[in-house]
Amino acid sequence: MTGIVGYGTKIPRYRIKVEEIAKVWGADAPTYKRGLNLNEKSVPAPDEDCATLSVNAALNALKRAEIDPADIGAVYVGSESHPYAVKPTGTIVSEAIGACPYVHTADLEFACKAGTEGMFIALNLVKSGAVPYALAIGADTSQGAPGDALEYSAAAGAAAFIMGTDNLIAELKDTHCFMTDTPDFWRREYKHYPEHGGRFTGAPAYFKHVTGAVDAILGKTNMKPDDFKYVIFHQPNGKFPVLVAKKLGFTEQQYLPGLLSPTLGNTYSGSSPMGFAATLDIAMPGELILLISYGSGAGSDAFIFETTKRIEEVRDRAPKLKTQLDEHKIYIEYGTYAKFRKKILVPN
Repeated sequence: MTGIVGYGTKIPRYRIKVEEIAKVWGADAPTYKRGLNLNEKSVPAPDEDCATLSVNAALNALKRAEIDPADIGAVYVGSESHPYAVKPTGTIVSEAIGACPYVHTADLEFACKAGTEGMFIALNLVKSGAVPYALAIGADTSQGAPGDALEYSAAAGAAAFIMGTDNLIAELKDTHCFMTDTPDFWRREYKHYPEHGGRFTGAPAYFKHVTGAVDAILGKTNMKPDDFKYVIFHQPNGKFPVLVAKKLGFTEQQYLPGLLSPTLGNTYSGSSPMGFAATLDIAMPGELILLISYGSGAGSDAFIFETTKRIEEVRDRAPKLKTQLDEHKIYIEYGTYAKFRKKILVPN
């Protein structure tokens, strides 16, 4: 068997409300809140970046896995906000957790799908027997241009998963993917902020690929929506995952536990992995979970996991996601937010 032996998350304590952003730009906050199903988002502190968030998420995953970090043979960090253009985040994480020097590392990028990209590689490396354990992380301190719709949702957070073959908390049952060349969202070299195709990011991008991945894996496994206890989708906002869940025949009871974006925002590469972690925080043994990511450019990864009895033994060894999300929040004004993020208040 191959699957997850430990998982962990990290969310910054700072938050900014939709009203605070809208006030600065003269926008109508109720329209944004209603249209995107967003209320607030996480904001990284000045000393928090993709690397620090990844390290803390990985340390929480190790608490649940209870393995020697030196046994981790591969570390993959998926993000579109790596702190260096030329210098790997993976080596920083590997050194900080004690996995060096005999470890293979790589930084991955596929817009918001980079986290599950790492999960796919880590799972298959372990399955092949190449390494005993592999760590996959989805983390971002997302960018959104000042005044752009993305600014209301672009957030920060990380989720880490240690893959192995014994003492599993969730066994991998199957995977599938759905990819095309669909340029709905991009950022050129030297540009501070990404651009997007507006409404083009909906039907031909997010919905086509998420639906395609779900249809593919259900067809491959001969399963149907009501076979699953939970389902998690990528969450660019609070509206899209709800719409696609209903379209595909999933219920509120299945998708709501993993729906974080209304109060967390879009953590890009960490989005669907963090929803998955929140679901593992409450899942009981023997429950099937469907995880569907999405990354602009464009593609979706699909995973089916089944929880084991060990899930109940390990979940309290590290902070649960909802605890990090809901407790000890510090709300900030836009000026502080701009200072933290070093906002460049000029056109992209």
